Order: sequence, then C-alpha cells, then structure tokens
Amino acid sequence: MSTDINIGDFLATRAFLNPDKEALYDVVSGDRFTFREANARANRVCAALGALGVGKGDRVALLVYNGHEFLESFFGPSKAGMVIMPLNWRLTADELAYILKDGGATSIIFDHSFAPVVEQILAMGNEGSDIQHWIGIGDELPDFALNYEALLAEQDDVEPTEKARDDDNLFIMYTSGTTGNPKGVVHTHSTVMWALLTLANTADIHMNDRYMVLLPLFHVGALTPMIGSVYKGNTLVILRNFDPAKAWSLIEEERITTTLAVPAMLGFMLQVPDFQRFDWSSLRNITSGAAPLPVTTINAYLDLGIEVHQVYGMTETCGPACLIGADDAIHKIGSTGKSFFHTRVRIVDEAGNDLPPGEAGEIIVRGPHNMKEYWNRPDATAETIVDGWLHTGDVAVMDEEGFVTIQDRIKDMIISGGENIYPAEIENVLLQHPAIVDAAVIGQDSPKWGESPLAVVVKKEAGLTESDVLAHCDGKLARFKLPRGAVFVDEIPRNPSGKILKRVLREQFPGPAPE
Repeated sequence: MSTDINIGDFLATRAFLNPDKEALYDVVSGDRFTFREANARANRVCAALGALGVGKGDRVALLVYNGHEFLESFFGPSKAGMVIMPLNWRLTADELAYILKDGGATSIIFDHSFAPVVEQILAMGNEGSDIQHWIGIGDELPDFALNYEALLAEQDDVEPTEKARDDDNLFIMYTSGTTGNPKGVVHTHSTVMWALLTLANTADIHMNDRYMVLLPLFHVGALTPMIGSVYKGNTLVILRNFDPAKAWSLIEEERITTTLAVPAMLGFMLQVPDFQRFDWSSLRNITSGAAPLPVTTINAYLDLGIEVHQVYGMTETCGPACLIGADDAIHKIGSTGKSFFHTRVRIVDEAGNDLPPGEAGEIIVRGPHNMKEYWNRPDATAETIVDGWLHTGDVAVMDEEGFVTIQDRIKDMIISGGENIYPAEIENVLLQHPAIVDAAVIGQDSPKWGESPLAVVVKKEAGLTESDVLAHCDGKLARFKLPRGAVFVDEIPRNPSGKILKRVLREQFPGPAPE
C-alpha cells in the first residue's frame, strides 16, 4: 500500500504549520533557526547535491558534528530519495573507509575538523571509497573540497520535485562493531515513520517540549529523537559534545523539558561540583538507554526530584523496543518497562520457545519499525530476523505483568562452573560502592571453572584496594558470581553510545583468572 510517507517532507510540513516556531538552537555556533529557516536551508542542500548529479538512491555520507548542518543535510537530501549514511566521527580513516566502501557512498559532507582523516581516505583512492564529491563545512578546507555554504548560496530553497516514499531507503547506520566489523542497518521512510508512531503513542512527549540532544547524531538514540522532534514540532537544543556541566547549565538557561542520556553521562552529571546550584525545575524527565541503568543512579536522580525512564532498543529497531513510563518508573525501578505501543517483545530460549516469567533468555522484537535489512548482508539479515522477529542478542527477564529487565549481552555472558553470570548484575553492585566511579566486569579463562568474573574499576578515592572491592561484593551476590579479582584503570572504554567495549578489556586483561 502506498502512503507517500517521506520523512524529509516532515520538515517542510512543520515549516508550513509553524513557520516561525524555533526549530533548533545550535549551542556551539550560537545560531537559532525557525522551522521556515531550517527547511529553506535543507532544500538548498538537496538542490546543491542534485546540481552535482546526486540522485535518488545515491548514498550521501555525513561526517558532521552535532549542529544545524547535520539536520539540514539529513532532511533535505532525504526528500529527494538520497540515502543518508551518518558516520561515527570518532573512527579512524581505515574504519571510515571500510564503511564508505561497504555502503557505496558517492558523496560526503564533512566538517573541516575532519580534514586530516578525509585526506587519508582520499589518498587510499578506490580502495578507500567511491566518493566523487567532497563537501566541506567551514573556511579552512583542503583544495579538493567544495565549500558547503558556497554551494548552498548558489541554490534556491524550492522544494525538490523528485520524491522518495514509503519503502525507499532513508538511511544506513553502521552498528558499533563491538564484536567485529560493523554492519549497515538499513531503515526506510516507512520503518522510521512507524518508529515515530510507536514513540508518540508510548513515550511522554509534549507538543512544546524543548529537547536537548546529548548523544552524537550518528547514533540512533539521537537521530530518531531529532526526527521525532521535527514531527512533533518540538525545539531541539543541540550540544556538539557532551559536557556534564554544560548540560546542567543548558537545562536551566534553555528551560529543557526532556532529554536522553546514556548511564555513563548521568553518572558524570552527578559528579559535577556543586551542580545543585542549577535550576532543573523545567526538566520533566530524562530517558536513559544504550546500557542497563544502575539502580543507584536512578535513586540518585529521584532524590533530586528527577525521574529517569529506562528505554531499551537498538539501531535495528530504529530505537524503540521497551520503555518504562512515569507511572511505573519508581515501583518497577531497574526495569526497562513494557514493549512500545506498536511493538511486541518475547523472551525465548535457544530454540525460540517462550520462557516463563522470571526466567532469563534472549529478548526478540517484532514491529513495523524493525530494519529492512543489513546492507548487502543477506546472511546476517536472515540470522537476525527470523519469522519476522528480530533477535537482539540481549539477555532479559519478563515478569508476570510484562515488565522487562535487561541483564546483559549474550556474547558478554560469563559461564562459570556451568552457571550463567551476567556482568551487568555484578557491575550494579560495584557501582554501589561510594569509592567507585565506574566499573565493568569481564570473564577470564579459568582452569577450574571455565570462566571467572574480573572486576575492572575506576577509583573515586585513591585508597581503594582490590580487597576492598572484593569485600564489598561479598554477601551481595551468590558465591559463584563473585569477582575473583579486581584491577584498576583510569577509564572504562566505551563506544559512542556508551556501551562498554568488553572486547577491549578482554584483550587488556586476558587472564587466566586468579583462583
């Protein structure tokens, strides 16, 4: 059935309905744009690419910081069916080249700060990418780059005539690659529309919300809310890089009503000296996702009068899977809630059989917002989507009422003496220690048990010892779950979405485990 859904056109529709309403505030540049102004610039981006010969189905890569250029470069080209590839700007040239080549991008829009890495990709020739058009944002650009603002100045802001619709591809977002090479998750105009609908009918979203973007926009946890804010007519306050003190000040100055932050960000905000001086009375709630949220963090924010609603989802679902609402956030503390309105979830065993309440298994998700496919990976697509159900690789339990609690990644599960141990459970206990800032748990090879847990800890107090850490866990966990050792690091490695890079820690601390 054709419904003529075009996500790019949402910006044009909002510009028609609320032309003078503030669409976004770009904190770094200091620029503020109405919906009319943002839509006009988006149309110029689309026209500029069209003048270069870029058309429907062509992939346009964005190596762009959070800011107004990202929004206009996403919405404008997508109107005409160009497929957006948001790039993780923290990656190396080799990692970016892999994604560009795999996705077949022929154009790239990049911030001038990334000129050195872009020059490395260009020097790789056809081995590095198929890029034909290099478009730079800023004044200090390499000779081979076209100037973004100059290109826009040459174009009119009329709406494009050729349009994408429905099942046409909208964007390809590459997974974080915590366990191997990243895969390109393909979402269409329709799958994104359904993600917005299930969000709008489940989450606590208001018409006049002021939404603060903290995550990088190459992450679905920021991209989907950005699209949803345009759809709903909210104002976006876009922070380029996460700064915990700046986040508090923006909440006060911009009267932020809601935001999304990963657990690590929420922890850092609590460590800001004298953060109580800020006024957060406008803040209705904070959504947190990307990793299980420690109960200690939830309670710390409750003490401030701020509800934190845990959300569960992934790039493959365009964000939504489960959400804890305001009515349940306190009495079901630690749960990620029930499935979204247009979403179904099940907890299954290895054979795909439903498990009874309280028993841990893999969470699988079904909904019209699930990805279309992995780009050029039919094998991986067939392995992940089985009979319409997306297999997440995450371990969870569901109670009798349908509330889901995420425990861990299946790949990160530790099997010790035949018992399954989920690192997140131990991490939750570790983070209750007042002298621990951050923590991760990995499995180490054990001649006796097969694997044993190791605690990797960031100290808050210099005097903290390994024996202190182990003693803290004793009595709070079953004996087989107790860490056999503890090591100290300056920082827990994480990917841009806040997930702990367990493979990096396993390489750093290969074991064997102490017995």
